[in-house]
Amino acid sequence: MTAVTISTVHDVAGLGAVADYLSDVWHTPRTAPPYPAEVLHSLVHAGGAVHAAHDGQRLAGASVAVFGPPAGQDAYSLVAAADRGLGHAVKQAQRAWAVERGARTMRWTFDPLVGRNARFNLVKLGAVGTEYLVDFYGPMTDGVNDGDESDRLTVTWDLAEPGKPYETGDRAAAPVSHLAPDGAPLARRDLGDLHIWCRVPGDAVALRAADPALALRWRHAVREVLTGAFAEGFTATGMSRDGWYTLTRSEEEAA
Repeated sequence: MTAVTISTVHDVAGLGAVADYLSDVWHTPRTAPPYPAEVLHSLVHAGGAVHAAHDGQRLAGASVAVFGPPAGQDAYSLVAAADRGLGHAVKQAQRAWAVERGARTMRWTFDPLVGRNARFNLVKLGAVGTEYLVDFYGPMTDGVNDGDESDRLTVTWDLAEPGKPYETGDRAAAPVSHLAPDGAPLARRDLGDLHIWCRVPGDAVALRAADPALALRWRHAVREVLTGAFAEGFTATGMSRDGWYTLTRSEEEAA
């Protein structure tokens, strides 16, 4: 079994390898990477960090982070990707880098329709979804996001206390408030007005490739629920294995 190592990258050749890796993940030509090597080099020079994970000699993960406003002690992860099983180690390397430099939180965005990413961010890492961004990037032309609108969910990760568990409530007993494009329940809301649950498709990336029009209907349906919930003071605190977000708010916010 080969050893996995994660380190920061500063040299041109290493940054070029990271750019190539991210091109492969997002299905873009290596001549048009989502993060060109020269941009990565500038970010490192400005005080950001590019991490690379190697499984033996093979590049198997990468991430890029910068700092937000100094007064906020907030780091921002521009991108993170890894082969199966290595994502948690890559994020922990980012966390260690940020904490060493005084950061208390880290933020990043992800596609809210992708349930496996939501579980990783909200459950495994313990981050909280704090902001819904409609069509954040505008049209995207990579091989993963083509044909869709680029809604994103911002998560905030407490670096001092990651992994905090949250109360999930009783989803099954809550009344249905919205129906999904497949005709089944999309969202439920408890009578105490402290929890909302919202479902996403089983594999949004595969659905987008097979039926872009249906994927867009799911996008708009989930957007309606989540934008409404965030406007009322809810945050996203969980994602079940069967594809349901848990959104919570305090009794004070519900009053």
